[in-house]
Amino acid sequence: MRVIFNEELKAVADDLDRMAQGVRKSIRGAGDALLKQDVEAAQTVIDSDIELDALEESVVDQCVKLLAKQNPVATDLRVVVSTMRLATTFERMGDLAKHVAETARRAYPGSALPEGVKETFQQMQEFLDETADDVVSMLSDRDAKTAERVISNDDKLDALHHKTFEFALDDSVELTRQQLIDVVLLGRFLERLGDHAVSAARRVVFIVSGFDPSKEPSRDEEGSI
Repeated sequence: MRVIFNEELKAVADDLDRMAQGVRKSIRGAGDALLKQDVEAAQTVIDSDIELDALEESVVDQCVKLLAKQNPVATDLRVVVSTMRLATTFERMGDLAKHVAETARRAYPGSALPEGVKETFQQMQEFLDETADDVVSMLSDRDAKTAERVISNDDKLDALHHKTFEFALDDSVELTRQQLIDVVLLGRFLERLGDHAVSAARRVVFIVSGFDPSKEPSRDEEGSI
């Protein structure tokens, strides 16, 4: 029974790795669509979301069967439950990349981004490209150190996201209503991609160590009364 369990768990892990790689590809494709007006990249991201949805459903179904048939405990239970949550996180990341691609496709052949804010979004995208690499690596290698780096680096993306609000609220910048909406929503989509990467990183730390870093109070909570 143990051999069967390990084989089934390995199959689930392989599907989860494929999800992480698919999310990385979608993040990069969405960035190309947004920053380079690459409509073909946008369509590829949109179309590939179906595959991510199917993989998430498959991973969750396999995990439910493992829980029902194998009744795992201790570390095995932690891995199975965490795998389900990771699959859901990756599916949401795919949705966010799809939203970015759809916005870029709608604006084509023009850009969804006003000229003055493109550099900030370029920096956000570069950060997310690196983060996506880390997510794939930390998952395949069960690397807690890489996961902890993803968690600690998230403040950088938050700071860039704040700059998009400053741009949108600057009265000296002339924006159409559509441009204002796009800047706010696109900034939010990219910031949420970072948040979900952090959630995945915390889950990897939990798998490896049994410690859940999400239970630690945030800096905001520590400073509040």
